[in-house]
Amino acid sequence: MIRSNSSRALSQLSAVLVTVVLITALYLAKTVILPLALGMLLTFVLAPVVTWLERIRLPRIVAIPIVMLAAGVVLGSVSWTVLMQLVEVTDALPSYTTNIQDKIQSFQQSKTGNFTRAQRELGNLSKQISDLSLGFSSDQGQGGAVELGSPNQPVSVREVGGSQGRLDALSGVLGVIVSVILVAVFTFFMLLKREDLRNRLFRLSGQGHLHLMTQAIDDTSRRVSRYLSLQALVNMSFGLIIFVALHFVRLPHALLWGALAGLLRFIPYIGAPIGAFLPTALSLAVFNGWTKTLLIMGIFFCLELITANFVEPQVYGKHTGLSSLAILVAAIFWALIWGPIGLVLSVPLTVCLVVVGAHVPSLQFLAVLLGDQPVMQPGAHYYQRLLANDQREASQVLETHLKESSLEDLYDTVLIPALNLAEQDRHRNALDDSTVDFITQTTKDLVEEFSLREDEARILRIADVLSRKIACLPVRDDADEIAGVMLAQLLDRAGYSAIAIPIGSVDGMLAEAVKAEPEIVCLSALPPYAISHARGIYRRLRMQQPTVKIIIGLWNYPEDPVKAATEISGGEQNLVCTTLAQTILQASLASGTASMPEVTRPLENAGQAV
Repeated sequence: MIRSNSSRALSQLSAVLVTVVLITALYLAKTVILPLALGMLLTFVLAPVVTWLERIRLPRIVAIPIVMLAAGVVLGSVSWTVLMQLVEVTDALPSYTTNIQDKIQSFQQSKTGNFTRAQRELGNLSKQISDLSLGFSSDQGQGGAVELGSPNQPVSVREVGGSQGRLDALSGVLGVIVSVILVAVFTFFMLLKREDLRNRLFRLSGQGHLHLMTQAIDDTSRRVSRYLSLQALVNMSFGLIIFVALHFVRLPHALLWGALAGLLRFIPYIGAPIGAFLPTALSLAVFNGWTKTLLIMGIFFCLELITANFVEPQVYGKHTGLSSLAILVAAIFWALIWGPIGLVLSVPLTVCLVVVGAHVPSLQFLAVLLGDQPVMQPGAHYYQRLLANDQREASQVLETHLKESSLEDLYDTVLIPALNLAEQDRHRNALDDSTVDFITQTTKDLVEEFSLREDEARILRIADVLSRKIACLPVRDDADEIAGVMLAQLLDRAGYSAIAIPIGSVDGMLAEAVKAEPEIVCLSALPPYAISHARGIYRRLRMQQPTVKIIIGLWNYPEDPVKAATEISGGEQNLVCTTLAQTILQASLASGTASMPEVTRPLENAGQAV
């Protein structure tokens, strides 16, 4: 045990050290790694075009330069157009000086007396603080302190020469040119040798992980390529709408602002505000009054609100597999490591991490932390909120699930698994009595609430069916009773006359079952602890009512239900079900009404005969 704990601690320490080393390498070697990452990103974008050219019999060594040259021409043309438009805007700014001064003057005249008085008081307070600071500095000087750089102690200044000849020492235009060349070289060779690179990754992963690596690489390529292409489509549409709107508003250089708005949206979070700020600021200088400026702000705000909250989640939000919080954290992390370019690369790189975490068990925590898939099953989530005494959120879990599924599916996949978890913890003495009572009562209340929402359109009212009575008999405790109530509710919705017998003494429950004179009795047992009690109730029920049909419900039973039912019935031939949906179908078969219209959704292998 001690050795196991020490090895676990050692592996965790190793993981932390590896993470620190990787982050340090990403930061210190960004001069090379950043162009490599950009080249990989461009490879994802250009590879489908190169593959298409190869299919029309064009050699790869020819197809790659053609594609890269075309991409460079497009990017260069857009950049040159934007630059020229910016120069024209800068040249035209002096002609707007008078309008800007008039707006500043009108804004100053619109100040109220209270605002001006508050501004004056703040100025006086600032002056007093400044005088106190000067007096304190004078006292320190009289106390004998010698200021740096005084004639008595001159400061020694030594010129330190920068590192010459290093790639990371290049800056300005030369640095940009070198980075562009590196990106182009990396992209060319990754496109040329992409199969070789893929095979080398397979070789590093080992022969036993070929299937795993194939899935990971295919999934990464598909997600990143789809995300980039869809993002480009959305941003181009965004920029086009902005261009048309600004053109009708008659803002100068509307094409420039539309192009910038589309391009800046590739930068998460800050790109859209910057794209809206520039034309808004220009409108202050161009137009008289505030009407068109407010109109431009409203256009950007409404369009960004619709795009970010409705269009993007529907178009490509589900394809990235990232949560919104993960996108924010990734943007901050990659921006700190690589600057503005890191913002552009943040989503594609994080998608790669999530895909790797989804396919590599040791890195599964990445998919859990960054992915958008639910980390808890609905049943476990519902049970956890009940443990926290949060009835409101527990109810929200059920409401959310019910919007996408039927009531019987809610019972089978959420409530019964939650009751099963509660039973396991209760028998391990992990729950106190108050918690058990809260879980039981809350679940009963919610099931009763769902019964009040009965959809009249789905209830099948046939006199022949209503004459068939079904009794749901709990086997052991409150959890079995709640499952019986849910089953009776669903049977009643299907058109049967069903009753749920409340939990009590065995004699009392059997007396209620005999009094109801049912044609079918469904034993409600939540395994594994109710099976032994079900055996005794089954035998006593069979002695009192030899001809009644009995369906044994072993809810959410993970093992062989046929074997368990044989043990309960003592070898008699009976029906056994593990879900409520199966039980409803078996009830229709047992009562001879299986040909009637279905109002519930039966599952595969709905039941088994013992």
